[in-house]
Amino acid sequence: MREFVFALEYEPGTNPVADVLAEHPETSIRSLSYHATEDSLWRVDRAEGSPEALTALEDAYANADYFADCLVKDDCGADCETQVLDRSRDELVVYTYWDRTDVCTSVPHVALEYLGDGLLFETYREGRRYRWRIVLADDASIHDFFDALGDEVGECTGMEVLRVTELDPDRRTPDAGADDTLPVEQREALSAAVEAGYYETPRRIELSELADRLGIPRSTLSYRLRRAEAALATTFVSEEASIEQLAGM
Repeated sequence: MREFVFALEYEPGTNPVADVLAEHPETSIRSLSYHATEDSLWRVDRAEGSPEALTALEDAYANADYFADCLVKDDCGADCETQVLDRSRDELVVYTYWDRTDVCTSVPHVALEYLGDGLLFETYREGRRYRWRIVLADDASIHDFFDALGDEVGECTGMEVLRVTELDPDRRTPDAGADDTLPVEQREALSAAVEAGYYETPRRIELSELADRLGIPRSTLSYRLRRAEAALATTFVSEEASIEQLAGM
């Protein structure tokens, strides 16, 4: 098995959810469950952010033609159902179901056509960036799939291949660090900050300059670094606590 990770980058005005996330860079959406057949698609997503951002996302979800991942820019006439499963001050869980029409298409449906059955999908959205992770068979034609997807998304959406990885459990190490579990956007931000000297004393680069270099808003870069730092710190403290417990036994 392999994993194929790539990202779509929506231009302003081409996707209501991406527009909301761009306005609220501290907000992100991760798929909790994602399933697709030839004729339908259903998913559960968890959004995290400020109350204002989550309210705006609820409004964006009402445009189900987009949020159900249809790549058709005009109304495709699909029958969609969206339901809020849970809502707190800083978290929103949403269920979406979508019945296709003859003109509908989406990332999973292009994948089913070119990569075959038995696929696993995972998504993460932050800003205008929509990251996809697909687990697929070794012999699936990733090149044909990505070419076909490019034809479907058109010019209003950028595309970037992030990685293709063999899923070989024999190559995994039991002491993998927290950076292995960070979202790719946070890992990339952290790596860029280290390489540019952001964490040196004195700093060789300021946050706004690094954000300009990466082509992302300063607030987005700040948020990604804070989340990555928090994850690494939590892992470090947990490991230290475990060592102390073992030492006291």
